[in-house]
Formats: sequence, structure tokens, C-alpha cells
Amino acid sequence: MTKKQMKLGLFIMLPGQHVASWRHPAAQNERIFDVDFITDIAKKAEAAKFDTIFFADGFNTEPNAKAAGQLKIDPLIINAAVSAVTKNIGLIATATTTYNEPFHIARKFIGIDHLSKGRAGWNVVTSANPRESLLFGKPNHLAHADRYERAEEFVDVVKQLWQSVEKEALIHDQESGQYLDLDKIHTVDHEGKWFNVKGTLDAPASPQGHPVIVQAGSSEAGKELAAKTAEVIFTAWTNLEDAQKFYKDVKGRLAKYGRQPEDLKIMPGTFITVAKTEEEALAKRDALNGYILPETGLKYLSNALGIDVTGYDVEAPIDSLILLDPEDTTNPQIRAKLILDLAERKQLKTLRELYENIAGARGHREIVGTPAQIADQLEEWFLNDAADGFNIQPPLFPDSVDDIVNLVIPELQRRGLFRTEYEGTTLRENLGLKVPVALHKQVEQV
Repeated sequence: MTKKQMKLGLFIMLPGQHVASWRHPAAQNERIFDVDFITDIAKKAEAAKFDTIFFADGFNTEPNAKAAGQLKIDPLIINAAVSAVTKNIGLIATATTTYNEPFHIARKFIGIDHLSKGRAGWNVVTSANPRESLLFGKPNHLAHADRYERAEEFVDVVKQLWQSVEKEALIHDQESGQYLDLDKIHTVDHEGKWFNVKGTLDAPASPQGHPVIVQAGSSEAGKELAAKTAEVIFTAWTNLEDAQKFYKDVKGRLAKYGRQPEDLKIMPGTFITVAKTEEEALAKRDALNGYILPETGLKYLSNALGIDVTGYDVEAPIDSLILLDPEDTTNPQIRAKLILDLAERKQLKTLRELYENIAGARGHREIVGTPAQIADQLEEWFLNDAADGFNIQPPLFPDSVDDIVNLVIPELQRRGLFRTEYEGTTLRENLGLKVPVALHKQVEQV
């Protein structure tokens, strides 16, 4: 029997996942808009047999003179460029359901899916940043529950559009003069609370049926949306027990939507610092932490916790924080709880220690050590129902990618935990996901 193998995504945040990566001497800040730089990273990930590259996105972050990451290229445009120089790796980009229309998203992502021959994925988000509303002429940001309700309907409409033109509709019979089989075109006629959409997409279903649907929410509403619609979920857990609870919870919700556990891949974010010796790995981590300016660390901590600590002394004790409402189960509160739980588990004492422990991984799990130590910890979660794989977050590009590719991937392959060759050419084939049954065919089967 073939040994179960994990799925791996490469999370690309330039110039690095670590909040102070841009201050490191090896940072290539001037190249974050360079297509050759970005495509070289993608090609390295593909050579290492990663399942996906993944780009997050968000709008209207508050300008910060001492932090990077505010300026970036639309990830869909990046993935269009990457699709031309890669053949197997999946291309996942974030797009919000709060400040887009279903037709726009359906059309753009199916375009990437065709250009890449079936390797696109859409990371569905609901715009947690309230400042985004101002860019779109809306004075008020939607409430959390409304954003998720809109998102559920949004995804439903997008899927209808993706499947409105069957692949088999294109006959292009030159002799008879028939280009389309109109019986295989299904007009969307949707009337809902949030959207009224009538018409069809101007592209057929893609080689993998439609783009893989990804989600990153861990709130109650987020978990329910994932159970109903997502095929991959990115999440943030820092200890095995919490990760197992989440894994069991979300997988346990699938049956009521007629889905199987294997229909959803859970891939927690994992921030990796690796070197040939543990001492060298720790030195790398400490060097990057040393570049965090106190004001930057406190600003990041404020955003992560949802409370303003920018005026605090960095040596102030963590227990001086005003704790959050334990009854609030929205995403920001969940992230804050994870951070405070991490502080308790690691016995962190000061705000400086706290921000140094989260500013790299940004609230995700951090692993520091040798290739064997990294592989041990990934294997533990993978084999104990805490993850189907991991979304790997390199501290610094491109150096940390090289470290992970050259040190961690071979160790995982040696243990039989990760592929040495791609299983197929589409993202669904490589993730082990089914080709979706078109909505009109589901009706026919009933």
C-alpha cells in the first residue's frame, strides 16, 4: 500500500513572512515587482514538487513608514505570468467576496484555469479589514455575519457561472457550420438576497472542471462555509491539540453537505527556519527578530490582538493587557486567543517576547531546527489527524525558500511523506480532489 503523503503549499509574501524581513541584508526589496524574481521562486517550488504557490491579498492597509508588505501586485496578474513558465504547480490567489461581483471573479479565475491548463485556485475571503470599504465608496463595512452570508451566496453564483458553459458545448464543426451546442449551455438565473445574476460566462468549464475553492476562516461561520464549499482550508494553529480539534470539527461537518472527509484538505500555516544544525537555525531566527523595531512590533501586536498596545513599554508584562471578550467567536478574537495561548505555553513574560514570537509566523505555527527536527514535527501533525498538509511560510525570500527546498523537502521525501513526482497536471489531480459534478448534471442524476 502506498504510504499517505502530505500536501504542501508555498505561501509567498514578499520580501518575506517575517515582519522585519525587509531589513535583513539578504532581502531583495527592490525585486518584489520583478516578474523574473517571482517566477524564479515559483519554478523553485515546482522543481521541489510543491502542490501550490499561494498569494494572500488585502486592500487599504494603514500606511506604515517602517513596515513592508503594503505595496504589491494583484495576485491574479502574478499567477497569469507564472502560468506561462510552469506546468504542474497550483496557482492560488486571494479575492474577496465583500468588494467584488461574482461575474468578475468567475471570469478572471476561469481564465487563469484555462491558461494554466487546470491549475487555478481561489482563496475566498470576506475582507476583515474595515478600511477596505472606503476604497469602494461605502462608509460602513459589513458586519461579520453579513460578510459570511454574502460570501456563501457569492460562491454559489460563481460556481453556477463556472458551469454555465460545458466543455462539450464547443463543437466548432466547420463542415456543418455549427460552432456551439446550445443544449450544453445553461443560463444562470439567480435571484437572492445579495445578488441578481442572469446570463452565462463567456468561457467553458476548465480542464479540472473549475478552479479549486480555498478558504482561510476559522470562526464558526468560517468553518461552516468551509464545510459547505471549500476544497482546501488554510488555518492557523500553534499546538497539536487545537489543530486536531479543528480538523475533527470541520471534517465532521462535511457529511451534512453530502461530502466525504477526503473532499477537503486542511493545511495549517507553518513558519519554518531550518539549518544544518539547531544552533545555526536558532541564530537565523534570532537575527531576524533583532531587526524588529519596537514600534513595529507593538503595531503588529496591536493588529493581531485587536487592542491598541502601541503606547506600551515593550518590557511591560503580558498580563497587563486588557483581555478580549471571550464570548466573541469572530476571526480576530480567535487569532488573539491563539496568541495569548502561545504566550502561556511558552511562558513568555513581556510584550517584546510576545511580538518576537509572533511577528515572524504572524500567528501561525513556528518550527525552528534541523531538517530532521522540522520533518519530525510536520510528521507528528500529519499522522495524528491535525493536518492533511501544510502551507509553508518562508521567513525571507529567496534564501529561506532555498533552505526549505534543499533541506526539508529531501528529508520528507526520504521518509516517504512527500512526493518525488507530480501525480498529474491539474491542481485537483495533485491534491487528490474530485472533479466537481456540474450543477445541471446533479439535477439530471436526481
